[in-house]
Amino acid sequence: MTETIRVMIVDDHDIVRRGLSTFLNGYDDLLLVGEAANGQDALRVCGEVKPQVILMDMMLPDMDGVTLTRSIRSLYPDTRVVMLTSSKDGDLVQAALQAGAIGYMLKNISVKEMAETIRAAYAGMPSLAPEATQALIDLTVQPRVAPPNYNLTERERIILKLMVQGLTNQEIADQIF
Repeated sequence: MTETIRVMIVDDHDIVRRGLSTFLNGYDDLLLVGEAANGQDALRVCGEVKPQVILMDMMLPDMDGVTLTRSIRSLYPDTRVVMLTSSKDGDLVQAALQAGAIGYMLKNISVKEMAETIRAAYAGMPSLAPEATQALIDLTVQPRVAPPNYNLTERERIILKLMVQGLTNQEIADQIF
């Protein structure tokens, strides 16, 4: 018999959490043990349900996924975090991995790939979307010029990155609130 993997979902969009919940119910070895729509709830629920793998969005209303991943990995070092996001930005991929994420997948992932990613994370094996891998490669091969310091807050930097990606004001608001 296969061991059951305890999974938690952290995403501020109800429809995403419901979709992931439905997906998890289709697998005997994946058990949804908790959900959270923001960082503070995620920390609380994580302490209560003790997930083995967390699927986490990068943009949450009260904190970014990098900060939350760092906190979770500090408090619960045996919990594996897989970022599940729409951003292919190399700096975000790098920051997530440096914070302790074991995976970085895009939300266009197939159901089968998502199940394999959860199982790999549980086994301690990293998983990266091909686009995330390419973004990391691009970071290392392209000359990096230090950006000027405009003293932007973390939130302002996130908004600026979303603007550069071409998102509208409403799309940015939907992602960060």
